[in-house]
Amino acid sequence: MTDCEASINEQINVEYSVSYVYHAMIAYFDRDNVALKGLAKFFKESSLEERDHAEKFMEYQNKRGGKVKLQSIVMPLSEFDHAEKGDALYAMELALSLEKLTSEKLFNLRNVAVRNHAVQLTDFIEGEFLAEQVEAIKKISEYVAQLRRVGKGHGVWHFDQMLLREGEEAIA
Repeated sequence: MTDCEASINEQINVEYSVSYVYHAMIAYFDRDNVALKGLAKFFKESSLEERDHAEKFMEYQNKRGGKVKLQSIVMPLSEFDHAEKGDALYAMELALSLEKLTSEKLFNLRNVAVRNHAVQLTDFIEGEFLAEQVEAIKKISEYVAQLRRVGKGHGVWHFDQMLLREGEEAIA
């Protein structure tokens, strides 16, 4: 079962690393000279979700008698402005690649679980994470498509306002 334990620890690191990158995006989009509060809100929710995933894996690792071994996290970018793409599209494309990487790592972890006949771990990954990853990738892919359509100008502000209002409809 050490294969599974090591792979779970690797997944914990992936989840925390992605959360950390999203944290850097929060700081960037919340700056006074960027002021895209909707994007900051979106990346805050995304960061919290990834951290929640890491914590679920830690709790699961402990439940199964394994040892959580946290690893180093690489320092993320702090600037997201891109000459051709602008900051919103560049950051959202980065988020899409991070979600795809997370998904790939989850599938790798699932394959390790299957190879090791760890049925409960397989069930945990499939039940808690895989469907959610598909939804996240679809949503962010749509955001990337929308941001490519609006360009770098005024459309980004409208997109940001849409993100800021997202979820308010459910409350009203």
